[in-house]
Amino acid sequence: MQTNDLKLQEFIEHLEHKIESGKYQDSVHKITLMTTLSTIQKTLREDF
Repeated sequence: MQTNDLKLQEFIEHLEHKIESGKYQDSVHKITLMTTLSTIQKTLREDF
Protein backbone atom coordinates (compact mmCIF):
# COMPACT_ATOMS: atom_id res chain seq x y z
CA MET A 1 0.00 0.00 0.00
CA GLN A 2 1.39 3.39 -0.96
CA THR A 3 1.67 6.31 1.45
CA ASN A 4 -1.23 8.18 -0.18
CA ASP A 5 -3.40 5.07 -0.01
CA LEU A 6 -2.60 4.69 3.68
CA LYS A 7 -3.44 8.32 4.39
CA LEU A 8 -6.73 8.01 2.53
CA GLN A 9 -7.59 4.84 4.46
CA GLU A 10 -6.74 6.63 7.73
CA PHE A 11 -9.01 9.52 6.73
CA ILE A 12 -11.86 7.12 5.92
CA GLU A 13 -11.40 5.43 9.30
CA HIS A 14 -11.33 8.84 10.97
CA LEU A 15 -14.67 9.80 9.38
CA GLU A 16 -16.19 6.44 10.34
CA HIS A 17 -15.00 6.88 13.93
CA LYS A 18 -16.43 10.39 14.19
CA ILE A 19 -19.81 9.18 12.91
CA GLU A 20 -19.89 6.05 15.09
CA SER A 21 -18.77 7.81 18.26
CA GLY A 22 -21.06 10.81 17.87
CA LYS A 23 -18.22 13.31 17.60
CA TYR A 24 -20.04 15.82 15.46
CA GLN A 25 -21.61 19.19 16.18
CA ASP A 26 -25.21 18.52 15.22
CA SER A 27 -27.35 16.45 12.85
CA VAL A 28 -26.42 18.62 9.87
CA HIS A 29 -22.72 18.03 10.57
CA LYS A 30 -23.36 14.28 10.90
CA ILE A 31 -25.10 14.22 7.52
CA THR A 32 -22.19 16.15 5.99
CA LEU A 33 -19.70 13.62 7.39
CA MET A 34 -21.81 10.73 6.13
CA THR A 35 -22.13 12.28 2.68
CA THR A 36 -18.39 12.92 2.50
CA LEU A 37 -17.63 9.34 3.51
CA SER A 38 -20.12 7.95 1.02
CA THR A 39 -18.79 10.10 -1.81
CA ILE A 40 -15.19 9.06 -1.16
CA GLN A 41 -16.11 5.37 -0.99
CA LYS A 42 -18.22 5.54 -4.14
CA THR A 43 -15.49 7.37 -6.04
CA LEU A 44 -12.90 4.80 -5.02
CA ARG A 45 -15.13 1.92 -6.10
CA GLU A 46 -16.08 3.41 -9.46
CA ASP A 47 -13.05 5.39 -10.57
CA PHE A 48 -10.08 3.35 -9.37
